[in-house]
Amino acid sequence: MTSKEEDKIRDAFAAKDWSDIKAQNSWQIFKIMSEFVEGFEKMSKIGPCVSIFGSARTKPDNTYYKIAEEIAFKLVKEGYGIITGGGPGIMEAANKGAQRGGGKSVGLNIALPFEQTHNDYIDKDKNIQFDYFFVRKTIFLRYSQGFIGMPGGFGTMDELFESLTLVQTNKIAQFPVVLVGKEYWTGLIDWLTGTMLQKEKNINAPDLELFKLVDTADEAVKYIVDFYSKYLLKPNF
Repeated sequence: MTSKEEDKIRDAFAAKDWSDIKAQNSWQIFKIMSEFVEGFEKMSKIGPCVSIFGSARTKPDNTYYKIAEEIAFKLVKEGYGIITGGGPGIMEAANKGAQRGGGKSVGLNIALPFEQTHNDYIDKDKNIQFDYFFVRKTIFLRYSQGFIGMPGGFGTMDELFESLTLVQTNKIAQFPVVLVGKEYWTGLIDWLTGTMLQKEKNINAPDLELFKLVDTADEAVKYIVDFYSKYLLKPNF
């Protein structure tokens, strides 16, 4: 642990008077509000989008990078915009595919001490910067009509399970959720089935039907397109 990290821990336990608390909280509230306002204003003009989640560490020669790029390319050809976290790896691949397909390419970039710099394939007017993860996730979820989960780490899991939780609890509509990469996701799904559902009964069997597991770009895109064709819906921008 670095001295800077230790200082953060000590600061959390340090005594503060009311004026310190009030000043700090007030400025933080205004900053949070400004991020929401900017996000809502920019995203409300974009139209139907699909969010693609995945690791920032995935390299361009990785199979999943290539699949993510192809998914984004094919989705924009169907009329959808693409939203990513704006960084490298899978996010870069998805923005690259959207741009290559002539579609709308959105990046919701987060300020991090490592790893995150925005990629070069985001539309210049759709590169939105955030300091707060929860504000960023709200924008992801509010303006997406579908979610694609590519292999990733803690951040991907956070975004994926936030999406599934909101669908499960009817806080958002029953939007399609697709997991790409059977080899990657099967272990997690086995645990969800064997431990979370069957052993501990912490979810219901229909909850495992809230997502679709696929291996290819064509399967992922088909699931999204077929989902909305049931309602005779198709993006019109």
